[in-house]
Amino acid sequence: MALPTAKPLQEFGLIQGLKRQFAHHAPGLVHGIGDDAAVVETSSPRWWHFTTDLLAEGIHFTLTSAAPESIGYRAAMANLSDLAAMGAVPRYLLISLAIPKKVSRPQVYGLYRGMMKACRLYGAALIGGDTSASKAGLFLSITLVGTTAKRRALFRHGAKVGDQIYVSGTLGDSLAGLRLLANSKTPRSSQEKRSQLSRSHRQFLIRRHFHPTARIAEGQWLNNGRLATAAIDLSDGLSGDLRHMCAESGVGAEVEIESLPLSPACRAYANAYGVSPIRLAITGGEDYELLFTAPPRSRRALERQARARGYRITRIGTIRPKKFGIQMTSHGRTQPLPLTSYEHFR
Repeated sequence: MALPTAKPLQEFGLIQGLKRQFAHHAPGLVHGIGDDAAVVETSSPRWWHFTTDLLAEGIHFTLTSAAPESIGYRAAMANLSDLAAMGAVPRYLLISLAIPKKVSRPQVYGLYRGMMKACRLYGAALIGGDTSASKAGLFLSITLVGTTAKRRALFRHGAKVGDQIYVSGTLGDSLAGLRLLANSKTPRSSQEKRSQLSRSHRQFLIRRHFHPTARIAEGQWLNNGRLATAAIDLSDGLSGDLRHMCAESGVGAEVEIESLPLSPACRAYANAYGVSPIRLAITGGEDYELLFTAPPRSRRALERQARARGYRITRIGTIRPKKFGIQMTSHGRTQPLPLTSYEHFR
């Protein structure tokens, strides 16, 4: 008799299974697994937000294609972006490293310089962590703690039917930058395409990959002004992160493809390499922009305030009933938004 074949791991299915079996309510817990950060209530007038990320060499970064300082900076921004999506103020930072023999002391210090450069921009202080030897690659774990006023935080579960869908900044830049780095090691045909891009466009895209910006100020503005009904940061890509928000809110969504904000550099890259800039925008994670929803009655005030503060936000669609699904509209034609975002184990 043949033994049953084990099902392959799926990242988000695994998270949901672990949540069902092991995550239980605890005193003071406002919100646990399922959002960008867990939220805990204490006797202070604040809610405390906790978020952590694990980065593995060969999965999230390689030491051959990025300087340690850039790796550290990008890793910290990924965590800061989680707090941005909650509208939280970054407070404290813990760092744990598993270090293989090939990594030198100067490289470790470079990682820390990058992480602290990012965190100091927002006032987050290093308060602890751990180190270990590693027989595999380099592993980096960051835990960030932030705060909001009590009963004042953004969650993924607040989107309502009729709400408008917005994103900050531009989409697809980080993925284009990553592909540029990969293409720099490919044959002459790719080099010729690369030469069609201006130096400024190449530098912009690579900088967006290595040195993204967590939208901390924008998140606090949306939260403190009660302008957004739900929010999530774009770390896995629009096509996946929008699904996470809709699943938590119990709604569907319609995305207007022609409205997606694309930088001139991303458009130039797409033109040079013959790829769809829209595909880059819906696939690319790690832009660390904010995806959020707001009621239609707030649209004029929201967009006016954003302009006054110098924040770039773009309306890209509308929240629909759950039965509508996750759809995209282009030139009057509606079809399912493909799931192209990154997922571990897939």
